[in-house]
Amino acid sequence: MRIFTTLFAVIALGPLSIFAQEETKDQADKALQPAQTRLPEDQPRAATSPSAAATTPTTTESSPAASPGQPNEAELMKQMTEMSKLNENHKLLASLSGNWTFKVKFWMNPNPGAPPQESSGTGTRKSMMDGRYFVMDVTGKMQMPGPDGKMKDVTFKGQGIEGYDNVKKKFVGSWIDNMGTGIELSEGTYDGATKTFTYTSEVEVIPGMKTPIREVLKLTDKDHMMLEWYETQGGQERKTMEIAYTRKK
Repeated sequence: MRIFTTLFAVIALGPLSIFAQEETKDQADKALQPAQTRLPEDQPRAATSPSAAATTPTTTESSPAASPGQPNEAELMKQMTEMSKLNENHKLLASLSGNWTFKVKFWMNPNPGAPPQESSGTGTRKSMMDGRYFVMDVTGKMQMPGPDGKMKDVTFKGQGIEGYDNVKKKFVGSWIDNMGTGIELSEGTYDGATKTFTYTSEVEVIPGMKTPIREVLKLTDKDHMMLEWYETQGGQERKTMEIAYTRKK
């Protein structure tokens, strides 16, 4: 449900591979030699004959065993299947699907008490990949300074994807919009007592200027949410934006 994730900063400025461990050819050849051919050098070697060789038991090659601390193939597939299942965290994200309107306040002026700029827009959120992820597309109008420094109306578009990673045991998200070319990646947690998501990430709108971000999304009720966006600048965190969401009836 995050939007405008790079907005204020702009204004202000594989596939899994499984490797089975195998013996080398030399090791395999050595393992298949009769025991009498691997005696210490200081002991006489037993004489061999065609008849003796014919009666020597052969060694059957077994399947490679898993390395210590690693699951075998069957256990690995079982764990992967378990990690792909939906749970209560995915159901929580699913409850936020639908159509929304939002009102944005953001503070360009860092001075305390400075009035915020305001804008508004709409968003549509829906599930994908059988409910494992949720995508939200937003559109809004806002005032931004142009190349000449004068304020003008700008159409904002953005898209966010969120999910719950069973392996990391964290909520995860990505964000793109028409105000930049980067992809913001974030991780978060949910506090059921306060019905609040908390995400952390980092944005870099110009080379070398990395800004830590903390987002707090409060689920007021099933039809209302409030997002607060905090940036750490000069070693101090300050709130630079808030977004109030209302579900469309």
